[in-house]
Amino acid sequence: MSVNLLDFDAKALAGFCVEIGEKSFRAKQLLRWIHRSGEVDFAGMSDLAKALRDKLSATAVIEPPRVISDHAAMDGTRKWLLSVGEGNGIETVFIPEASRGTLCVSSQVGCALACTFCSTGRQGFNRNLTVAEIIGQLWWANKALAEEFDGGGIRSRAVTNVVMMGMGEPLANFENVVTALDLMLDDNAYGLSRRRVTVSTSGLVPAMDRLRERCPVALAVSLHAPNDALRNELVPINKKYPIKELLAACRRYLQSAPRDFITFEYVMLDGVNDSAAHAHELVQLVRETPCKFNLIPFNPFPNSGYRRSSPEAVHRFRDVLMQAELITTVRKTRGDDIAAACGQLAGKVHDKTRRVSRGIVEAAR
Repeated sequence: MSVNLLDFDAKALAGFCVEIGEKSFRAKQLLRWIHRSGEVDFAGMSDLAKALRDKLSATAVIEPPRVISDHAAMDGTRKWLLSVGEGNGIETVFIPEASRGTLCVSSQVGCALACTFCSTGRQGFNRNLTVAEIIGQLWWANKALAEEFDGGGIRSRAVTNVVMMGMGEPLANFENVVTALDLMLDDNAYGLSRRRVTVSTSGLVPAMDRLRERCPVALAVSLHAPNDALRNELVPINKKYPIKELLAACRRYLQSAPRDFITFEYVMLDGVNDSAAHAHELVQLVRETPCKFNLIPFNPFPNSGYRRSSPEAVHRFRDVLMQAELITTVRKTRGDDIAAACGQLAGKVHDKTRRVSRGIVEAAR
């Protein structure tokens, strides 16, 4: 059975080369062809000997997820629905800006954590994505955007930043996500800096500590509440890892992080967590944790039960934080006309019943 080389980081690819009787340095050449050039046909890898190309054709494939649909928003945001088999689909979003292009990458089919304001969390959980399915989103976006803009080529990199903020909880799929991160950072693959790759987590404390040790990239934490009582309602994993433990893990993470602050994401829900009193409580909560806040206007989806905070409430909340000298930004809503905005990603989850049996168990490790 052929192996998918998109599943392999540099070390695994070197091991594969040795297994088929080749020198390990061939892995660097393969990485460049696969990830920098977007090549899927071994016959096109011109600097490899024909015998090696034939050997690769007989034992391996380069197979990214298949594109089901491609939608463009009025603001230039692109959303791809990618098939990952058995009726399941994941969503990937590209957000173009003047100085950068950010790709929002999914890590699971659905999500087990059931955050109440998130469309993905409402739909249930099927399974973790493989490395090929995670890195394949970046592979596909780079190839599609390069071909659109100038016919392709190694230098045509529309994606300059990656955020693991798509469908799923990245740290609940730890090994596959970290392997994909290694590829994102590898100079022979995508060559992104640690500061330009961000993992977002709902607060899986043991996995945050593991990430600090294994692959410390920029970290964003989905906070969304200034106290345990409210966060227990909005982000149920808080019952296992309450805010005090979460903030301690954030401070530990900063010992190895590429940035000297943690980004706290805070979705603004009308009448739920958006009062000035909540903002003042937040100020006291994070006074010992170097951080910045990213306030996210709630993006509606059917039967959510929540409303978006008014612009006046968001500004009032922001002003309280900024007066306390906390760097605070308000995220601009992008792609909401194609349901590509934060919290709207839903994809296609064929079997949603595995949340309890598998998803929560893995997320809690």
